[in-house]
Amino acid sequence: MPRPVPPFLSRRAWLRLMVGLFAGFALLLAGYIVAGLVGGAIPTNMQRTPPERGIPVWVADNGIHVSLILPYAGKGAGADWRDLVRPEDISDPRYAAHTHLGFGWGERGFYLNTPTWWDLRPATLLHAGFGSDASVVHVDHLPEPEPGPAVRRILLRPHEYRRLTAYIRASFATGADGRAPSVPGYGPADAFYTAHGRYSALRTCNVWIGDALRYAGVHIGLWTPFPVTIMGWLPPHSRPH
Repeated sequence: MPRPVPPFLSRRAWLRLMVGLFAGFALLLAGYIVAGLVGGAIPTNMQRTPPERGIPVWVADNGIHVSLILPYAGKGAGADWRDLVRPEDISDPRYAAHTHLGFGWGERGFYLNTPTWWDLRPATLLHAGFGSDASVVHVDHLPEPEPGPAVRRILLRPHEYRRLTAYIRASFATGADGRAPSVPGYGPADAFYTAHGRYSALRTCNVWIGDALRYAGVHIGLWTPFPVTIMGWLPPHSRPH
């Protein structure tokens, strides 16, 4: 009598395989976290000294996404966002009366579907982590922020502010009319705009913020994939950077 054909993998083999995959993923995640913390601790722009006076900007942390908050019309530095960011882009144009704009950048699906950690889904994380060219700029209409544990104030010299705004503007994927296509955001006062750049595990929304600050000349870490790798350089109770 012929012997029965064994299954492709026994239950025990499947269990070992799953344990191995989980252990490998956990090791990869731990390595990524360690690399991010080390990269965020490597200083750049060490020669910079904070100005006594300058143009104030803010860095805000909502626990998952860090954003840059700038004056809507520049406050003397020559930057004016009204050609890119218009009242009709948001659900309630009345919020465009606010004096400031919050900027962030990221992968479209990850950004639109993950306003908080509670909304994070494994499929969304994997898709974004493997890389995506579907990036967006997130813009929120805000009143002038109050500095605190989750909101840090930075003073920039005029030329530093111009470099920061140039970096942000270059991220908008504008058409022949100078506008970037937009969709409404999480609420009545924000919107998402089509953007340039490829999102991946190496270039996250927070890496974009760190790169923007570094390009402006701010003292910040070399690679900033997590909020702490940005906010850790901006103590809330010290004098402005």
